Amino acid sequence: MSADDILFDAEERMEKAIDVLKNQLGGIRTGRANPGLVDTLKVEVYGSPTPIKQVASVGAPEPTQIVVRPYDPGTLKDIEKAIIAADLGLNPQSDGRVVRINIPPLSTEVRRKMVGRIKELSEESKVAVRNIRRDANKAADHEQKDKTLTEDDRDSVKKDVQDLTKKFESKATELAKAREKEVMDD
Repeated sequence: MSADDILFDAEERMEKAIDVLKNQLGGIRTGRANPGLVDTLKVEVYGSPTPIKQVASVGAPEPTQIVVRPYDPGTLKDIEKAIIAADLGLNPQSDGRVVRINIPPLSTEVRRKMVGRIKELSEESKVAVRNIRRDANKAADHEQKDKTLTEDDRDSVKKDVQDLTKKFESKATELAKAREKEVMDD
C-alpha cells in the first residue's frame, strides 16, 4: 500500500465517521418539527422492518408538526406503532389517511439532556477518527518494515494523517456546537 493509498483510505473513513455523526445529530430534536426525527425509524410492514421513507412521505408543514403520509393506507397502523415503539416522546395521531405528530415545546432540563447526548455523539465520532488514525499509522509502520516506504515517507504519512485527524475532529466539534446552539436557542 503506497503512502497515497494510506492517506486516501484514512480520509475516506474519517469522512464516513463525520457523515454518521451528521445523521445522528439530525435525529436529535430541537424545538421545531424536523422530518429527521422519524427518518431513521423502521416500520414492520409486509413481514420485515422497512425504513419509514420507503413506506411513507415525511414532511413538516408547520413548525410544531410532522406529517407522515403512507403510500399504502394499510400501513398506517404499522407506522403509528413504530413511532410509539421508538420511544421518542412523541404522540402520533391518525385520521385514517395521515399520521400527525405534534412536537411539544422542550423544557430546559430536556434541552440539557440533549446537549449531553450531542456531546456524547461528538466524542464517539472523535474516537472513531482517532481509531482510523491508529490504523493508518500501523499501516505506515507495516509498509516501512516491508521496505515499501522509507522512514522519511512513513514519518510524512504519519504527519499527514495527524493533520487529517485534527481537521476531522474540529469538524465534529463544529457540528456538535451548531446543533447544541439549535437545541438551546429555541
